[in-house]
Amino acid sequence: MIALLLAAILYREGPIEISGDRQVDPAGSLYITVKPKGVDIRNRFRGFRLAEDYDDEDSTQWRLEPEPCAPHYEIAPFEFEGKVYGQGAVQFDPPPKCKPVEGPMDVGDPGTESQTPWWEYALAALAALGLGYLVWKLLHLAFRRVREHFLSPIERARVELERLLKADLPGKGRYKDFYVELTMVVRRYIQRKYGIKAPHLTTGEFLNAARTVCADSAAQLRDFLESADLVKFAGLAATPEMASEAVGCAKNYLEGDNVVR
Repeated sequence: MIALLLAAILYREGPIEISGDRQVDPAGSLYITVKPKGVDIRNRFRGFRLAEDYDDEDSTQWRLEPEPCAPHYEIAPFEFEGKVYGQGAVQFDPPPKCKPVEGPMDVGDPGTESQTPWWEYALAALAALGLGYLVWKLLHLAFRRVREHFLSPIERARVELERLLKADLPGKGRYKDFYVELTMVVRRYIQRKYGIKAPHLTTGEFLNAARTVCADSAAQLRDFLESADLVKFAGLAATPEMASEAVGCAKNYLEGDNVVR
């Protein structure tokens, strides 16, 4: 609410007018304007803190900040040019009081509110089990790789062949992948035992290199690799019987160890 006249109009040579907001808002600011310009009543405020003051051509204005919970909001009588003006303080309406809350406080059950739901514990347990299983698998894989690294070439080839058979690629219809892995078992065996870079050579290049160290078994090795190439590269449709025969050839070659030094 705006009150254009908050104090009596007092006369000397002319009226002195005080105007401003009548309602005090503790969260905001209140502006007081005094005419004529030059009247200084900064020390007459009660319940307010002077924030800023302004001057224009014919008046002086102050921005006041109400003090929270002040007992009085007023402007006391003041003196101008040797005379005291105002018979009483200019009162301002205090902020409206909040209606007190009645009845008991509803604080609820602290034990119930702070209790963690059971499903959060279940999720945390499942996450911990999953993480533990993953760590165990990684450690197991690393241990297996380290252990295999110290095996002899023939022992390591046996382990790789057994792992390939457990994967049962022919039973899943993945014959090409099966023949690729089967020939790699044999190639890696020769590489580890004789130092031939078998996995990185074509079949022809590998056979030429193998003749220098295993001339007697070169024909057997050639038949095995070239029959596998028919499935790997020529698109020959393999059968379970063909896959079993290829495994038998690989085992005979590895176990017989017919490679001539």
